Amino acid sequence: MKIKKQLVILLTCLSLLLIPTHPAAAETLPQDHKSTYTTSFTGTDSSLTGSSAQQQYFEVLDYWNVDQVKIKLHFQISQITEEQISSVTLTLNGSPFYTFRPSLQDNGEQLLTLVAPKGFLKKGTNTLGIQGYLKTDRQDDLFCSVDETSDNWLHLFNTSSINLIYTAKPLSGGISDFSERFAGIDTLTKNQSILTVPDKSTAAEMEAATYALSGLVKGITLNDKTIPLLPYRADTVQNKAAVVLVAMYDRVPSGLKAQLSSTEDLGTHALLQLVNKDTQPTLVVTSKDENLLIKAGRLIANPELIGQITSDLKTVTDATEVSAPALSISSNITFTETGDKLTGAHHQEQTYFISLPANRSIADSGKISLDFRYAQNLDFTRSLVTVSINNTPIGSKKLTKELANGDILNLSVPQNLNISGNFSVTVAFDLEIEGARCIIDRDQMPWAYISKDSVMQLNTKDRTDLLFNNYPYPFIRDGIYNHVAVVLPEQMDDYAYLSVSNIFNLLGKYASGNIGNIQFYTDSVSADHLKNNNIIAIGAYKNNKVIRDQNTKLYFQYNGDGTTIRSNEKMSIEEQYGARIGTLQLIDSPFEAGRALLAVTGVSSEEYYLGSKLLATERDKWKVFGDGAIVDKDGNVSAHRFKTITGAAEDSVARKIMERSDVLSFIIVILLVLTLVVLSLILLLRKHMKKRGDKRET
Repeated sequence: MKIKKQLVILLTCLSLLLIPTHPAAAETLPQDHKSTYTTSFTGTDSSLTGSSAQQQYFEVLDYWNVDQVKIKLHFQISQITEEQISSVTLTLNGSPFYTFRPSLQDNGEQLLTLVAPKGFLKKGTNTLGIQGYLKTDRQDDLFCSVDETSDNWLHLFNTSSINLIYTAKPLSGGISDFSERFAGIDTLTKNQSILTVPDKSTAAEMEAATYALSGLVKGITLNDKTIPLLPYRADTVQNKAAVVLVAMYDRVPSGLKAQLSSTEDLGTHALLQLVNKDTQPTLVVTSKDENLLIKAGRLIANPELIGQITSDLKTVTDATEVSAPALSISSNITFTETGDKLTGAHHQEQTYFISLPANRSIADSGKISLDFRYAQNLDFTRSLVTVSINNTPIGSKKLTKELANGDILNLSVPQNLNISGNFSVTVAFDLEIEGARCIIDRDQMPWAYISKDSVMQLNTKDRTDLLFNNYPYPFIRDGIYNHVAVVLPEQMDDYAYLSVSNIFNLLGKYASGNIGNIQFYTDSVSADHLKNNNIIAIGAYKNNKVIRDQNTKLYFQYNGDGTTIRSNEKMSIEEQYGARIGTLQLIDSPFEAGRALLAVTGVSSEEYYLGSKLLATERDKWKVFGDGAIVDKDGNVSAHRFKTITGAAEDSVARKIMERSDVLSFIIVILLVLTLVVLSLILLLRKHMKKRGDKRET
């Protein structure tokens, strides 16, 4: 009997061991469970030649305790490299930690794995430097320009990576800490963030949720990840590590509602409260008043304010200030606050990034004034400085010994650059050393310095053509939502919600302020409500009346019963293929001149969801241009321009003057002076006439 009992216990233990682990088991692991985040090397064509360096950037988040940094290098070197005199040195944030000589075995291809010192890490952006000294002939430890040839190369494959093994710190920083983790690169990579609303959500809930989404996406540093917006259900929040719920109080699930505090006054305030911190952290945003719920959504759209809330609870009342500062567009931009020094022979670059609203483009009459100095031991017959905008050279100047201690380069910005939104200005020095063909390799010998007096006079103008080239205009203008009306389909399934989230993931990144307006409507909305709005209509011919009524104005039109999309002058579309594609179409609003309508449509919700994905991330936006595009389930995209190309009309003189504040101020001063002169002449004339009249009377 005793043996039988022991046998039963043994079989029970074996059966427990054979039970498969549930996919959600990872969520119940203790806080000290180690995780790995991998940053792959960017690009597929990264190479070093001669004596040159390559940088790879990676992030270390504030809530990570990094245990180990593993570097995996997959590379190949030139087959004629001299092993004994060539080397590669790795640096972490400027500090060298490993040097090796690449081997010629296996045709020069190698896979090297090593551990970097974690003491060199810092919070935020880190830099892994790969410095190559690649030689194909012996020069007695001298550095020769002759050796800077294409046969001295080291190719870095994009299978190379930086692996961080870390443990996540406990969630202790309140709403601020939660919002950082919600948009963290590790959370997004694992698809563990979600923004939710109640099923069959109201217009106020959707409006508040999209404001909140606009703020949350600003923390995303990955250009291919989005935050989904879906109804709050057991299946949608399963396995999620960070959840936000935006809901009217009477629609908050009972399990979450029971954990809320200060609920008795929710008619006069909105509540943001972090609950379930130890299991599934959830930020509940709720109120009994629709306007206050929307205001709470605008608060989340202000990342600066959210980053200051270290408690688990925040109340919002009518008196709470939530507005973000208005975007300032300066006409005079300083490149550097303290000055920048460049050292080393040959080509050296310094790049400056300039931020502009996406709807703004560089106008004419812009100028760059570069104030700089450089070493006096250069070969001035071959040394020069070049300035480029977005890698397009706009001017150069030869360096001279006489001006080495203080030189200036003044350049006009060309009118034909066609640049809008953010851009870069690169200052490149070619610092050639005077003397023999070979010199000792001492990086600090030649130098150049860009002073803090270097400025760019920037004039901008609106880009108002209704083209995806100018997107997100007109829905975002100067950093705020520009009278946006979203018309939803009759039935909202998960694809419809995800289509909304795709659109606002990208729009939110461009929205720097939180004072613009977004309104949500059903497809039965009256024309009066759409008059003064730029419209985003999401849905199919059969479930969105706005799309159905405007079918004849679309570039890709439906057939009579809305079962397929027909051919047009740009494309031949087979009937069954037309039922499997999603489209994006940007047309003039039929409700008011000067406004736009973006149709995100397809025969069914899965198809228009495909279309919305093209406008979800920066990675995919470049695929769309013109004013009409289609995409199929295989990812094939066809974009076209249907509006007539009228040519680049020259701006009127009056408009150019109105956009130039400096010229406008000068003209106003001149007019005031002329007015005073004329007024003085009139007074003098009247005085003179009066004297003549008095003399006649006497």
